[in-house]
Amino acid sequence: MTPDTAAAHAFEVTWPAAEYRDSGAFRTGRGLGAGGRVSSTIALRPDWNPDDLDAAEAVHHHWDQRPMFRMPDSDLTLREALLARGYRQETPTAVMAIDCAALTRELPPMTAFAIWPPIAMQRDLWAAGNISAERQAVMERVNGPHTSILGRIDDRAAGAGFVAIAGDVAMVHAVEVAPQFRRRGLASHLIRAAADWASANGAARMGLAVSRGNTGARALYDRLGFVEIGAYSYWARP
Repeated sequence: MTPDTAAAHAFEVTWPAAEYRDSGAFRTGRGLGAGGRVSSTIALRPDWNPDDLDAAEAVHHHWDQRPMFRMPDSDLTLREALLARGYRQETPTAVMAIDCAALTRELPPMTAFAIWPPIAMQRDLWAAGNISAERQAVMERVNGPHTSILGRIDDRAAGAGFVAIAGDVAMVHAVEVAPQFRRRGLASHLIRAAADWASANGAARMGLAVSRGNTGARALYDRLGFVEIGAYSYWARP
């Protein structure tokens, strides 16, 4: 995913699959309907062979999930092998990071703060934004420090996010603002509140993944000072 080993580790463990199975040099996650991040195969090492690919595909079929690989855009060898098998690129994604200290600042009172477990309104906001109950279940599987972030506007729950820490890196996931409250700065407050919590709990850096098609979110993260540290895509058969 990224040459930044600490960030790559945090990326995986702060959004874990229900279980994993290794096939030679590949590792496949069982997502239980929670999306590609946890339902894909990644290469653990570069010394894979075609039998490993066959075995990874078999694991996907055994778990009744679509065979899908998640790999760095720089992995041209695996790219060619997957193209030869009929796979096509999906959802190019950037991985971005920033020092927590660059984001921490005083927020308007009761605008965004950490809360665990999430309240029902946060779950409703996530569900409305395609962060289903299956995806929300991923949050419950995180073993390290983690919390949700609640955002409020006009005395109403208006946004939600999730942040978890591995080592000294925090990762933000599932940032969602209700449509009627967008363009009012709440997404920035959610990210800054996540950084405040992460810093207070021992993280020095914070990262996130954003699809290249989500230009609005990417523009926000650019404005906040995030820098791209890696890039990956999913590969699956049409």
